[in-house]
Amino acid sequence: MRLLSQLQKQQVGLRLPVYLIEQIDELAKEYSLNRTDIIIESIKSYLEKQEEQKRYDEFDYACKELKEVLDNPKQVTKLQTFDELLDEL
Repeated sequence: MRLLSQLQKQQVGLRLPVYLIEQIDELAKEYSLNRTDIIIESIKSYLEKQEEQKRYDEFDYACKELKEVLDNPKQVTKLQTFDELLDEL
C-alpha cells in the first residue's frame, strides 16, 4: 500500500514514437481510459516485472552457490553447518 504522498502526481514530459502513441490511443478508446492511465499502468507493470526478475536472479544465484558448496563441502571453511550456510544465504 502506498502513502498518500506517494500517490500525488508530478508532471513529466516525454517523447514517444508515433506508433506507440497510436497504440496507446487505441487502448484508451477501447477501455475508456486516458493516455496517462495507460502509461502509468504500463510503467508499473514494467517495474514489477523487473523486480520479479531481480528476485529470480538472486534466488538462482543462491541456488547455484548452494549447489557448489554441497558438491564441494571440503572447500568451505567459513561455514561449519548447513544451517549456517542457509543463514548466510
